[in-house]
Amino acid sequence: MTNTAIITGASRGLGLALARSLAGAGWSLVLTARGSDDLERAAAELGATAIPGDVTDPAHVRRLAEAAPELDLLVNNASDLGVTPLPPLSIYPLDAFRALLETNVTAPLALVQATLPALRASRGAIVNITSDAATGAYEGWGGYGASKAALEQLSNVLSAEEPDLRVWWVDPGEMNTRMLADAVGAEEAAAASDPAKVAAALHDLIASRPASGKVSLQ
Repeated sequence: MTNTAIITGASRGLGLALARSLAGAGWSLVLTARGSDDLERAAAELGATAIPGDVTDPAHVRRLAEAAPELDLLVNNASDLGVTPLPPLSIYPLDAFRALLETNVTAPLALVQATLPALRASRGAIVNITSDAATGAYEGWGGYGASKAALEQLSNVLSAEEPDLRVWWVDPGEMNTRMLADAVGAEEAAAASDPAKVAAALHDLIASRPASGKVSLQ
């Protein structure tokens, strides 16, 4: 029987690398991201279903859930960095902060709620991608870090409320991605981990199915 996964933020970086790894193991994939061209290319490469859109759009969340009535894995990987250059909290624009919470916290919860019936039926798993910025006091990272801290606690409580599922909140460590380059510059980002290596470790986690909890892949 084929396993099915929904992966958000799947057009590049860790989302695309994980999609490639799971597709290589025979998974059926529903992929989403805002960039339709990159997403369509990824889906064509992997034989996956592409549903471009914004995870903060309730109609898009419904479309994703409807595309996978049988579901074994939800990966909430889509994320927004927020304002760049990264500002201190003393001048962080509040409208931008609200939008960041909508993308990084509310949208993952909405997708969890929409897919829970299918995940409960399969006794499936949820992966919420977080960051060491959720716990570290890094100057400029307050907005992003606060959103990831909220996602971690949301995951923690969800794991208690849904004991038949596996819920992992995963810190992938620094990766050579466009998001990191936007935050720290391309030169520094180039020294970070290859997303493909991180995706391989994440795939191993999914396959071994340990107890719910926080996982660091650094």
